[in-house]
Amino acid sequence: MKTLRRLRNEVEKMMAKNDPAHDFEHVKRVYSNAEHICKTEKVDKKLVLTASLLHDIISFPKSDKRSKTASTKSAIEATKILQKYHYTNSEIKIISDAIECHSFSKNKIPKTLEGKIVQDADRLDAIGAIGIARTFAVGGAENRSFYNKSDPFCLARKPNDQKWTVDHFYKKLLLLESKMNTKSAKIEAKRRTKIIKKFLSDLKKEI
Repeated sequence: MKTLRRLRNEVEKMMAKNDPAHDFEHVKRVYSNAEHICKTEKVDKKLVLTASLLHDIISFPKSDKRSKTASTKSAIEATKILQKYHYTNSEIKIISDAIECHSFSKNKIPKTLEGKIVQDADRLDAIGAIGIARTFAVGGAENRSFYNKSDPFCLARKPNDQKWTVDHFYKKLLLLESKMNTKSAKIEAKRRTKIIKKFLSDLKKEI
């Protein structure tokens, strides 16, 4: 655990200038989610928590063309960092694979249980009340309109979250519950998805 504390301090410094949706507070929440999932899974907890700390050390604005490469670049950078902390090659392989595969845009199911837990932990932070806050933080940073005034809830069109923030719920966030890997994540995702649906229902009444 001493290694994790040192690593945590290093990552916090690296992420000091990140945007609010992808800052160190996000990492702390993913770490906490991962800890919770580990309680019900037979897994190497140290590897899961290490990957959770390092999963977003490289990030780009969502409008940046490099955004889809962030998880791969994070995995490469994590490998360099972990060598300093004397992780074995096999441990580094598991951690780097977990980091590379966690991204929604990669559309991959991780091969290892460690990777599945990290992916679940990250996706849980994309939904629920915190997911709503993060979605609008990104939308504001990208100067997007809240919603399409003609069809705010994508009833007759495909969602375009490059233009409208509310569309992101339909393009990604409402899909995440069905994509969780572990039992405890599925239970928590169901609870958080209800929060999003309630928010959208309330929004519909107000606009």
